[in-house]
Amino acid sequence: MAPLQVELVAADREVWSGEASMVSARSVEGDMGIMPGHEPTLVVLAEGEVRVHGTDGPRKVHIDGGFLSVDQDKVTIVSEVVEGIDG
Repeated sequence: MAPLQVELVAADREVWSGEASMVSARSVEGDMGIMPGHEPTLVVLAEGEVRVHGTDGPRKVHIDGGFLSVDQDKVTIVSEVVEGIDG
């Protein structure tokens, strides 16, 4: 199965983009994991950690909330504030 195409965007810049096998985040309704083949989704994110299991290694960032959309194996995460990028 093809990897996810992920874009992590703060209000003032693109923080990271690349391929991933999985994205984990906390929505206002609870924790969620996104893998290739996930159905189209748009959710409101709660403040917390987003984990991207990239093909070049894992990455973690802290966000202050925002939105996550999934459409045809493309994941876009938008947050006003994105802090730290481990990887």
